[in-house]
Amino acid sequence: MGWNKGDLLMAGKIITVAQQKGGAGKTTLAAQLGVACAAGGRKVALVDIDPQASLGTWWRERNGTDAARHSVEVVEVAGYRVGNELTRLKRAFDLVIIDSPPHAETEARLAVRAADLVLVPVQPSPMDIWATQPTIELARSARKPVMVVLNRVPPRGKVVDQMRTRLTESGVPVAATAIGNRVTFAASMLDGAGVVETAARSTAADEIRALGGEILDRL
Repeated sequence: MGWNKGDLLMAGKIITVAQQKGGAGKTTLAAQLGVACAAGGRKVALVDIDPQASLGTWWRERNGTDAARHSVEVVEVAGYRVGNELTRLKRAFDLVIIDSPPHAETEARLAVRAADLVLVPVQPSPMDIWATQPTIELARSARKPVMVVLNRVPPRGKVVDQMRTRLTESGVPVAATAIGNRVTFAASMLDGAGVVETAARSTAADEIRALGGEILDRL
C-alpha cells in the first residue's frame, strides 16, 4: 500500500496493542508498526507501560545504531501517570501506539479505555485463541473497536485459515494481513530498528506496511 501525507487526517489517534496472554509478540508488533508509520511521514510516539520494559530497551538500542532512519519517540510510563501522559502525547503526535502489560492490570485497562483501536495479536493456536477472549471482552466492555492480528504465522498450515474462520464466526474482526514468523523481524529488533529500515524490500516489510494500511482504513 502507499503511504500518503494526506492520510494524516488520523492525527491524534491511539492504538493499544493488548493481549492478556504473554508471548503473543506485542512489543515487536508495536515497534514495527511505529517505524512503518514514521517511514510514511507520521509523527509517532510509542508508549511502554509493560513492566518488562522491552520496548524501552529496544529504543535505547535504536539510539545507538546506524540502522534507524526514521524518528520515533518512546515513552516509558506507569501507574497514575498513564492517563495524563496519553493526553499529552495525543496532542503532540499523529499516532500513539501503546505496548500494554500482558495482564488485566490498571495500566492495561487505562490503555484500552484511551484507545481509538485495540489491536490484539494472536498466535495461530487454539490455546492462544481461547486465551484472547478476556482481552476482547475488556475492549468490548469499554466500547472500543477491536482488530485481531494473526501473528507469528507459520509459512504453511490449514490452522491459520481455521483460526481466522473461528474468530470471524465469533464476531471478531480479523486483519486480512497476517504477520509471518520471520527471522527478519527479530534481526531488525536486535538492531534497534524496524524491517522497513533494515530490509525494506522483504516480505516482512511488505506485511507490516499492509497491516498499517488496514489500520489507517479502520481509523
